[in-house]
Amino acid sequence: MNKALIAINAGSATLKFRAFHPADLSLLARGMVDRFGQKDARLTLADARGQPLSERTLTNADPTDALAACVNALADQNLQPLALAHRVVHGGSLFQAPVRITPAVRGALEDYIALAPLHQPVSLAVIDAFNEIDALLPQIACFDTAFHASQPAIATRFGIARHWHDEGVRRYGFHGLSYAAIARRLPELELSHAKVVVCHLGSGASACAIEAGKSVAASTGFSAVDGLMMGTRPGYLDPEVILYWQEHEGMGIQEVRRELYKNSGLFGVSGLSADLRELLASELPEAAEAVELFCYRVAREVASLAGALKGLDAVIFTAGIGEHSAEVRARVLQQLSWLGFDLDHAANLSHARRLTTPHSARAAYVLPTDEEGEMARQASALL
Repeated sequence: MNKALIAINAGSATLKFRAFHPADLSLLARGMVDRFGQKDARLTLADARGQPLSERTLTNADPTDALAACVNALADQNLQPLALAHRVVHGGSLFQAPVRITPAVRGALEDYIALAPLHQPVSLAVIDAFNEIDALLPQIACFDTAFHASQPAIATRFGIARHWHDEGVRRYGFHGLSYAAIARRLPELELSHAKVVVCHLGSGASACAIEAGKSVAASTGFSAVDGLMMGTRPGYLDPEVILYWQEHEGMGIQEVRRELYKNSGLFGVSGLSADLRELLASELPEAAEAVELFCYRVAREVASLAGALKGLDAVIFTAGIGEHSAEVRARVLQQLSWLGFDLDHAANLSHARRLTTPHSARAAYVLPTDEEGEMARQASALL
């Protein structure tokens, strides 16, 4: 049986996992459990090239059974976990680097549930389930917030009473594993010391200002609701809107949270779908408005982050929408033409790495993100 370093990326409805060679971190296999934690979940496993290896339906909704099925599917391919690297959304101010999960660390991560109520419990449940399967298997937490620990103190503050900041009510930033993966590749583009805004555009969306490979500022703040409009989340929202819902509509905390996390964003504005592909294909004016607002907010955020950087050399698009939607990239860059972006339409439509013309004052690129690969690198370094 060959040992493998397993990266686990658990979401609210899916769990993705990848197996890496422990020495050179080459990808060995990739898998996913769709409808994770639900009855009739679907487990699929493929090789490094994406060729199917196995597929099965999981009749039991218990997460521990689903994770055991993942381990068994890897074992069928002669792969045995050496260690597990987990994506944990919130590390707060305490965890600014990957860490081996001990009972004390597990307890500290539970304290951050209030800061990430939809994401943190899922990560902890997966960690606990693997502990039931094999208590001796090393588990490592890799944090979405850690990459942003390099931000200057002023970028982390809200304009609220100091004691709230001291108690942890501050800007943290998210999607850090994605940004770390992109920052690692900046030398390929000769942008090692450049001022860059990276747009992580997917169902969850954000943007990050990076200078010399370090986070300077980010669109997300105290929670992953903040910043850009997303699939079902509103992004920036006047807090008085929430007070209005509570005072005039009688909405409780859970109703407000559902509105913020499930009923807003592309889905809320369009009334149709959270999937941008469906909205682009629709002839409904509400769908068109949702797409227009999404692109407007991205362009506006890039300009804002350029201010935090005191300049801008390049923009990089990544994640599902950023990597695959030529229409969104074109709209954003056209709105930013005043900053010196000259879009190469043919390159954009062909999803080329560089999206701007040779004579463009500033460059725009597409780079695929690799959160699981970044987790494997961080965990390997810790081990």
